[in-house]
Amino acid sequence: MTDRRFTPSAWLLPAASLLVSVLLWQALAASRLHLGVVTFANVPSPVEVLRAGWDLLQSPKLLFHLGHSLVRVFAGFAAAALLGIGLGLLVGRARWARSTLLPPLEVLRPIPAVAWIPLSVLVFPSSEVSMIFITFIGALFPILLATIHGVDSVDERLIASARSLGARRWQLFGEVIVPGAAPAIITGLAIGMGTCWFCLVTAEMISGQFGIGYYTWESYTLQNYANIVVGMLLIGLLGMGSSALIRFAGRRAMPWQRGGA
Repeated sequence: MTDRRFTPSAWLLPAASLLVSVLLWQALAASRLHLGVVTFANVPSPVEVLRAGWDLLQSPKLLFHLGHSLVRVFAGFAAAALLGIGLGLLVGRARWARSTLLPPLEVLRPIPAVAWIPLSVLVFPSSEVSMIFITFIGALFPILLATIHGVDSVDERLIASARSLGARRWQLFGEVIVPGAAPAIITGLAIGMGTCWFCLVTAEMISGQFGIGYYTWESYTLQNYANIVVGMLLIGLLGMGSSALIRFAGRRAMPWQRGGA
């Protein structure tokens, strides 16, 4: 049977949606409308953004900024994945961990990443490490909560069956709990990756000197409006692509989920 995800009709509606969005953008940019508190007088057109993007592709600045942002994102994300999954498994299965670790984590969770920037600058002498810490904080809590939810959703009958067959504690984790929680963990990782990019841009705008976020902010200060949109679109594409890569890797790592309902 042919997979519907790869048929032309499956891509027709998304492509049409993107085309309508670009046409609407072009119409608003060309009209220079003033709608009360909203104005499109300074909004660059898609053609101007395309020209600015082509210039960036031919410039060595692209790899320079992109390299710094990728290192910061993936370093913070890797640390958040390790700690978030580890703590999530522990909190999800151990009552003492839920009682002692979850309350302070819940207090810290609502604090936005931008609020951590002054403290991270004071704690870490290197601005590079402080920006990695900001991406780490942004990704940690989505991964942690998704892991806890995944562990809580594992059928207790599967755990009881494994115990009755003589499974030890570590075998129970590796063969029942982790596979059962894996779909929720993958979802948390994908969300955490998107949050990483959001937090990175905030950190680079405030304390960075290189990176895609800094490039976007620098374009604003220099009034290169087309370059602002180029930076925004590049961040969106990188965030979407990296999250999709995580979901793809998750599907490959979970063969028992491929024939789902």
